[in-house]
Amino acid sequence: MSITENLNIGLGFFGEETWIVQVFIVVFFTAFLNWVQKRVLSKVIVKLERTRTYWDNALFEAARKPLTFLIWIIGLTFAADIVKNETEAAIFGAVAPIRDVGVIVVISWFLVRFIGRAEKNIIEKKQIAGEEFDRTTADAIAKLLRISIIITSALVAMQTLGYSISGVLAFGGIGGIAVGFAARDLLANFFGGFMIYMDRPFDVGDWIRSPDQEIEGTVEKIGWRLTTIRTFDKRPLYVPNAIFTNISVENPSRMSNRRIKETIGIRYDDVSKMRDIIADVKQMLKGHDDIDANQTLIVNFNEFAPSSLDFFIYTFTKTTNWIEFHEVKQDVLLKVIEIVESHGAECAFPTSTIHIPQNVNISGS
Repeated sequence: MSITENLNIGLGFFGEETWIVQVFIVVFFTAFLNWVQKRVLSKVIVKLERTRTYWDNALFEAARKPLTFLIWIIGLTFAADIVKNETEAAIFGAVAPIRDVGVIVVISWFLVRFIGRAEKNIIEKKQIAGEEFDRTTADAIAKLLRISIIITSALVAMQTLGYSISGVLAFGGIGGIAVGFAARDLLANFFGGFMIYMDRPFDVGDWIRSPDQEIEGTVEKIGWRLTTIRTFDKRPLYVPNAIFTNISVENPSRMSNRRIKETIGIRYDDVSKMRDIIADVKQMLKGHDDIDANQTLIVNFNEFAPSSLDFFIYTFTKTTNWIEFHEVKQDVLLKVIEIVESHGAECAFPTSTIHIPQNVNISGS
């Protein structure tokens, strides 16, 4: 005996309109069940947020909205079945397919939300713990899983509605050629994003620039069509992924050291002091705590310039941080000046010398 028949027996004393009462009871029970699950889930999520596990609170948080939708779609379609049995209206023939498709949508919605929240939890907890992790790979895996779920759900829903999946796939193979010509740029960007994930020229958070294009900034997001770059003046720059397959990209974030390359000039009058100055500067760099002595280190007399005798410094710092690098560079240059002055020499600047013959007298007017 079905639930509908039991309700009819129990409510027979209401007369011929007992189905209205049944519908009311079903809707009321659906609303009550939804209220209960919301309160229970809220309390469970609050407790699970205190745990160190990535998955538990993500699971329940992802289930919140889909579970509400599932309760209502089952309750309302069950109420619609009651009305269908009473009125036998043709429109209610769509109730069963709607319920089946709704359940498929709820399951896929839940899985997509769960993947997104699990990814967010992993990233946040890794950052709090100070652990290293590959954010770009995590983002790529999450995107692939979401796309797989959505495509699978769409095919299952179509099969549920009576469409042949094999026919759809065959049509997709033929239509894919036409779509490919119509969406060449879209596909180029998609495969460009795929190659970024595979080749890994940069990750989220890296500072990149291109000598071929006016592109420079910090990578904020790598999407399947666009890569978002935050320029140094804080403006967002949206670059189609296909661009990166045709340009060279420099990734300063992955440099091992930063280079100091400077030329210092002293006066021609201080030529006798050049050798000692160069030796002291080289010794200073070798003993500097922030200079990497294992890298190339050069200090040499370089050029007879028009107004100076030039020597150059070529060395590398241990830090790659932009701000710290400039602090180290400043300290090095100040110490070079101190060395020059300690030898009684001076840094040169452009001057002109006038030679007056001895037989020429200059007298005031």
